[in-house]
Amino acid sequence: MSRVVIIGAGLSGLALAYRLQQRAPRHSILVLEQDSRPGGKVWTRRCDGFLVEAGPNGFLDSKPSTLELCRDLGLSDRLIAASEASGRNRYLFVGNRLQPLPRDLPSFLAGDLLSWRGKLDLALERVRERPRPKGDESIDHFARRRAGPEAADVLADALVTGIHAGDPAVLSLQATFPRLAELERRHGSVLKGLAQAARERRARAGQQTGRTGQMWSFREGLGLLIQRLQDRLAEPALLGIGVRAVSKEGSAEAPTWRISVEGRDAWPADAVILTCPAYQQASLMADLDAELAERIGGVAYSRIVVIALGYRRIDVPGKLDGFGYIAAQRTERDLLGVQWCSSIFPERSQSDAVLLRALAGGWRRPEIAGWDDARLLDAVRAELRLTMRIIAAPIFHQIIRWDRAIPQYRVGHLERVAWIENRLSRHPGLFLGGNAYHGIALNDCTEQAGILAERVDRYLASLAPTAPIAHR
Repeated sequence: MSRVVIIGAGLSGLALAYRLQQRAPRHSILVLEQDSRPGGKVWTRRCDGFLVEAGPNGFLDSKPSTLELCRDLGLSDRLIAASEASGRNRYLFVGNRLQPLPRDLPSFLAGDLLSWRGKLDLALERVRERPRPKGDESIDHFARRRAGPEAADVLADALVTGIHAGDPAVLSLQATFPRLAELERRHGSVLKGLAQAARERRARAGQQTGRTGQMWSFREGLGLLIQRLQDRLAEPALLGIGVRAVSKEGSAEAPTWRISVEGRDAWPADAVILTCPAYQQASLMADLDAELAERIGGVAYSRIVVIALGYRRIDVPGKLDGFGYIAAQRTERDLLGVQWCSSIFPERSQSDAVLLRALAGGWRRPEIAGWDDARLLDAVRAELRLTMRIIAAPIFHQIIRWDRAIPQYRVGHLERVAWIENRLSRHPGLFLGGNAYHGIALNDCTEQAGILAERVDRYLASLAPTAPIAHR
């Protein structure tokens, strides 16, 4: 029996432990977490009749990994789909008013998000021939090269704000939206590629229309997934364990790893997997490999504050028939956007109430996350008066601050990751996971957990049979 230690009990660490336990129950798998609860940023709060997600609000079915995990955990019957309206209606705050985000090229051309010059630039993307850079490229550069400056300023900025809370001039296209780069490479045009992909989906479905990219969650919130993973582990994650460092001893090919923990003897292990955030990984490896730690620590994070607000339904004008809105960061608004949570998942509030979730901070205005509660609430209410005409005070609020919320895959990220993974060959039995490398979404975390479980199992199988390592 081999001992595996996973440091970090977020979704990545727990899903990895579960998948590894499925593959090879002979292994002893120990998950260590410094926080007092598992889940990392996947965290559900219920208070005063409202259900608030502190981090992600749900997951898409664009990849199968999370749905498969739910099935294996016996949670399929607890899943709920987001409302049809939330998938159909999304808005941008542009020109001091909410404008619907068009769903296709004809609706873009008919709407007024862009000027006629901007619309022409976007339409000409289908025939525009411009040489692709040989190396990495920012999202902003790609959008300007393919679709023109207005599309970059309005659409690309909004896309990046809504997903990464980042700066499109800084983030890597290939690392954050590899599908867009692939569509251009294969079809010579993103719009042509998207149209072809839509035709292929309809052909597979055997119908002319169909909804894709469905969002899912649970009636109890995403915290249910974390709790079920914790319950299904043979050794539930140990909480409140402050790991100081990882080190190794013994042979270079198959070293014994030691995990130094505050107030305890070191834990020995045959393999160690770090799924905690990149800055924590860098700290744990500083003495082991300073250059590797420096490269890992170079992964930056955006700073986010989540402000959940509950209102009486009669105090909120309009139907709230959609997902919510985004305010592009170039507009320098105090909010990145607002999610209409009780429209997305109606059970998030009582029938006579409305739950909104505002997000602020981000790459360009991180200081907002440090504002005191009173200033922050005043700013949120001012934005909601302007964007949604909400005058009344909320009957409920919660504020959740994330000083380092979302990894920012800046230009050169793929080269950084390739260097890190090559450098790991010097440290057999050491593996890196989490959302700092291969995708930030829940689906990316669960998909990488399966891939990493296979790699760890393969490594352990390659070791010569040895006496079990005792847990001290």
